[in-house]
Amino acid sequence: MSAQPHARPLAVSLGDPAGIGPELIVEAWARRDKHTLAPFAVVGGAKVLSSAAEKRGVDCPIVPIGDLGEAHSAFVQGLPVLSGGDSEYRPGHCDEAGAQLALASLEEGTRLARDGIASALVTAPIAKSQLAKVGFVHPGQTEYLAHTCAMPARDAVMMLAGPSLRTVPLTVHCALAEVPGLLSTDLIVHKARIVARALASDFGIVRPRLALAGLNPHAGEGGKFGDEEERIIEPAIAQLRSEDTDATGPHPADALFTPRARANYHAALCMYHDQALIPLKALEFDEGVNVTLGLPIVRTSPDHGTAFDIAGKGLADPGAMIAAIRMAGECAARRAMNSSNG
Repeated sequence: MSAQPHARPLAVSLGDPAGIGPELIVEAWARRDKHTLAPFAVVGGAKVLSSAAEKRGVDCPIVPIGDLGEAHSAFVQGLPVLSGGDSEYRPGHCDEAGAQLALASLEEGTRLARDGIASALVTAPIAKSQLAKVGFVHPGQTEYLAHTCAMPARDAVMMLAGPSLRTVPLTVHCALAEVPGLLSTDLIVHKARIVARALASDFGIVRPRLALAGLNPHAGEGGKFGDEEERIIEPAIAQLRSEDTDATGPHPADALFTPRARANYHAALCMYHDQALIPLKALEFDEGVNVTLGLPIVRTSPDHGTAFDIAGKGLADPGAMIAAIRMAGECAARRAMNSSNG
């Protein structure tokens, strides 16, 4: 779905200025026509972005704007950047000043999306350890967005999406040893409902098919390797089916991500973080997108980190950033169309 020509622009947060985010943002603008990207503006960091473009060798004029409403006209001339905080561009050298800039950009970008000024929010990578030094108390941006949107954290669901695979970790930032105790039938059903609704409303999938992974090897092998499948996951699937949700499983995770298996579902619901992220990153690393389902706003992010070790060296692939911007524009356009249709 192409972006509507007069839709509200997207807001892009800067991310950590010492990471690869700034150089990938300018690359995305430079490739905007090739990938049919919706107009977007970056929240702060004009000097950082200008220096990143120069160092990367990308022709990306920076166009300062004072209001997001100026982004459409500015976008054809260069990369619109809202006035705000800034810093020196020192790729690979993270510090508290950079973390403060990243946090300010995230906060303002979230406000713009939450208040309906921006059609969606795309977040560039942050360093959670650095943000913690400047007062960021959330495990990640997903939890921060839920808090800022006045939602329970469990209602914001992380989905990783690429061209051939979507995965959802049902437990996220916790120790692996804690996962069995955190899983429950209620948790699985609750998050599966959010996933199914979002796949329909934001991705245009009329009847989403969900595949649920088992927790244990061979999905428990009939209880030989653990009882979570029989005790927790199977009742969740039965509940979802009773609600007319197309849900299957529990599937042995080692066979859930083959090409043949992936053809049978729209999203795989995984029991823990790495069960979801390893296949996505193995198959779709350069185009993987982290999209937060269940929010009142559209939010996407490239599914990679700050990569301080390669920042500023011209090595970072912009594919995931481009995919995140493209997906944000498509989801926002679909929401706008659904809203106009009542």
